[in-house]
Amino acid sequence: MDYREEILYICGRIKALRKANRLTVQELAYRCDMERSNLSRIEAGRTNLTLKTLCIICNALGVGLRDVVR
Repeated sequence: MDYREEILYICGRIKALRKANRLTVQELAYRCDMERSNLSRIEAGRTNLTLKTLCIICNALGVGLRDVVR
């Protein structure tokens, strides 16, 4: 798997976990203290996700980093 596929996989996992927690993009963005549009771009794989941001999102979702990258 090349890095683009891995990024899309991680972004898809974020979206799936958000939906599993029955959160809107707006609600999760609020929990992460970021703009809704930024979170939308992350979920779509259209922006470079930093490790810090990924950890913030995981924390807001109540999951560990391993739950997102598996």
